[in-house]
Amino acid sequence: MRTLLAQAMILLLMSTSIAAEPSPWPRFRGPDGSGVAAGAQPPTEIGPETNMKWKVAVPSGLSSPIIVGELVVVTAFDDGKLFTIAYGRSDGKEAWRSDARAKEIEVFHKTESSPAASTPATDGERIVSYFGSCGLVCYDLAGKELWKYEQPVAATGAGFGSGVSPIIADGLVVLVRDEFKDPTIVALDVKTGAVRWQGKRKSAMSFSTPIVWETAGGKQIVMAGHGRMIGYDLSTGEERWSASGVPAACCASPVAADGMLLFAGGSSGTEEKEPESPSAAYDKLLKDNDKDGDGKISREEGEKSFQGFFDNQDANKNGFVEREEFEMIMKFMLEGKNSAFALKPGGSGDVSESHVLWKQTKGLPFVTSAIAYGGQLVMVRDGGIVTAYDVMTGKEIYQKRVAAGARFYASPVAANGNIYFTSLDDGAVTVIKAGAKSPEVVASNPPLGERVGATPAIADNTLYIRTAGHMYAFAAK
Repeated sequence: MRTLLAQAMILLLMSTSIAAEPSPWPRFRGPDGSGVAAGAQPPTEIGPETNMKWKVAVPSGLSSPIIVGELVVVTAFDDGKLFTIAYGRSDGKEAWRSDARAKEIEVFHKTESSPAASTPATDGERIVSYFGSCGLVCYDLAGKELWKYEQPVAATGAGFGSGVSPIIADGLVVLVRDEFKDPTIVALDVKTGAVRWQGKRKSAMSFSTPIVWETAGGKQIVMAGHGRMIGYDLSTGEERWSASGVPAACCASPVAADGMLLFAGGSSGTEEKEPESPSAAYDKLLKDNDKDGDGKISREEGEKSFQGFFDNQDANKNGFVEREEFEMIMKFMLEGKNSAFALKPGGSGDVSESHVLWKQTKGLPFVTSAIAYGGQLVMVRDGGIVTAYDVMTGKEIYQKRVAAGARFYASPVAANGNIYFTSLDDGAVTVIKAGAKSPEVVASNPPLGERVGATPAIADNTLYIRTAGHMYAFAAK
């Protein structure tokens, strides 16, 4: 009997140890949201004929892959349903998929967004997915649903769709929902789904994902919102501090490094130049597009200028972009500020002046988040322009067109002294050496031939890339 009990205890301890093993890439942007895979050695040269371990078809979605145990996990939108799907790390075969059972699908931009845009998070034992259509769902590693925290369909800004991802820290699932109806931040018990704390936010639109910042005063949840960065006490949800210098409708996420909080973000088309007034901008729009002289822009007239975003500008859905609605959106956007900055810990209230160590305004990314690696804060903006600032001083080290591609949604990732940039439109991956005084290209890889809006994941010595229709695993042979 004692022998059997001893064996049972050993098996229990082994299973607990295995289940609690930390994930090498547990959330959006990997460990601590840093984008850095310490100790990993993925290949720098990749392509359809180079170092490809496997390639499998995946349904549509913009969530980035996470790695837990022997699984690669994403969310997806397939045949009108929302799924969390797990694939085997060794061969890419689908291990399981679980339906979120959404009763309604949120409004989303048909080409630039997805109702499956949020990246799952894991604590090594559970996987938590978020959908703006129905809320949070928690699964075990076999795909069994453990709990669900239902939420109403998100009313996102301009009907663009949800972009924020959940994170897990100290047994809490933290989710920020910045939307017009009821912007909130909430923390749930990861084991039960019970609400531990929640609070209101004043940010009607953002697509950023929070991080945990460890300070001498305790762990904080740090989240970029409309025009401001805000720090919350992780254990209570109490707002500790805020800082300006964040764009409106922020897409980029912050990162913590060397005890500091670092951020870089800008708005589309406004980098490094003074934006026009809303009235002047609409006057110019009329001059260039109002062919019939009726003082408003029809869908046909605005097709070229709005480049697929006409419906997002047409707030009242009457088929025209009129002055009042255009200027309202412009004023909203101008409430934010574009910048890169470093913040020291320990402040309370508005720390925009007291705790900002340095600030810059050049080379700012729009959708992508900056990465702190090799002593530098490195970012990529549309056009393939890579900018590097010294982490400690904010001094510009270089700014140069390096990465292949016209647009970038995937944030850079790093490992083994290299930084990887993946272009949106064709999936071309450019690799540069980290920490250099000028950009040194290690590899300019051929395009994968599909759009890549998801940030790659790195685990052990493998690079995982999700394209519009496939998942790739690249490992040196």
